[in-house]
Amino acid sequence: MPIAAAMFTAAWGGNEFTPLLVMYRQEGNLSAVAVDSLLFTYVLGIIPALLIGGPLSDRHGRKLLMVPAPLFAALGSLLLALGPHSLGLLTAGRVASGVALGLAMAVGGSWLAEVSRRNGDRTGVGARRAAMSLTAGFGVGAGVAGVVAEWGPWPTVTPYAINIVLAVGATVALTRVPETREGAASRGRLIDDLRVRGATNRRFLLVVVPVAPWVFGAAASAYAVIPALMSARTAGAPIAFAALCCVLGLGAGFGIQSLGRRFDDPARARGPVLALVILAVGMALAAVAAHMLTIWMSLLAATVLGCGYGMAMIAGLLEVQRIANPRNLAGLTAVFYSVTYLGFAVPVILAWLSATYPSITYPMMFGVGVLAALICLSIVVAGHRTGRRLTS
Repeated sequence: MPIAAAMFTAAWGGNEFTPLLVMYRQEGNLSAVAVDSLLFTYVLGIIPALLIGGPLSDRHGRKLLMVPAPLFAALGSLLLALGPHSLGLLTAGRVASGVALGLAMAVGGSWLAEVSRRNGDRTGVGARRAAMSLTAGFGVGAGVAGVVAEWGPWPTVTPYAINIVLAVGATVALTRVPETREGAASRGRLIDDLRVRGATNRRFLLVVVPVAPWVFGAAASAYAVIPALMSARTAGAPIAFAALCCVLGLGAGFGIQSLGRRFDDPARARGPVLALVILAVGMALAAVAAHMLTIWMSLLAATVLGCGYGMAMIAGLLEVQRIANPRNLAGLTAVFYSVTYLGFAVPVILAWLSATYPSITYPMMFGVGVLAALICLSIVVAGHRTGRRLTS
């Protein structure tokens, strides 16, 4: 529970900013492209923390690398609260939040998987617990932040203060958890540890990588792009509507993750295939929602995209845990998560295209998303069949 709570808190800190994008746009101090770029900025903290923290925890143990995660979450929230009108402080806060989330994903997820195995739980339970802890934090954090910012006091401060309190409690609880991977008695060069074994595995490249960017590409479309398009239609409570999109999308993702292990079938790559089918449908619904601009269609699209996010997350993690061994589990998990976070570039790319080329509409761009999902689906199916022939 303490590990899951720390992951939950880091995810809360990473996503509490998302429903507030509408608030920052309305204040007019930052352009739409600048605001959307802040959604992607925390990837600058996530990816180094993933790629360095994961292998370092394989080398030095999980606890040393994971305990600072909620402290970075608190730092990020503090900087965001201090700088509502400062692009520099907002950027620094997002990067710190990213470091927290990167450590939670790579190190916390591996630690949770090892604790689950040590307790005698079935295969896949650790991956499910990690995915659900993160998704719950993403959803609850966004929901609470949106409601507090819409109707509570000090909308640019109070949402972040809640996360700071949670982070302090999570840090205290985390210090009492026993280590599951002791540091190696004789260590080689650190640069050798940072070369993650398994990243060039054929199944990883052809089955996992085509799915990974869709994890947060779908999530960002659901709770960043769609609320921005609907801001004129939800003028009475735009921040709360953005929070509702987050909660519905991530709630659907949470629900499907609880069932994801049952859908999983490595003999047929059922998880990744199902994820991409759902994502193609979600992109099609998003195109319709961007054209109709109705609340009900927008919420439906956000929910289906959330299902795609959740299925892609759990399917990818299960594949990684099958490919990896104890020596490279955290490192390969870090590579997977790093690729997932490339999806957060979607909102800023779409905003830039819309501002630069007005003839390119959001329904058109989501239509391209449908085609891209189907191409990735064909790669996964072909890659799975090729790998099966090579190993048979």
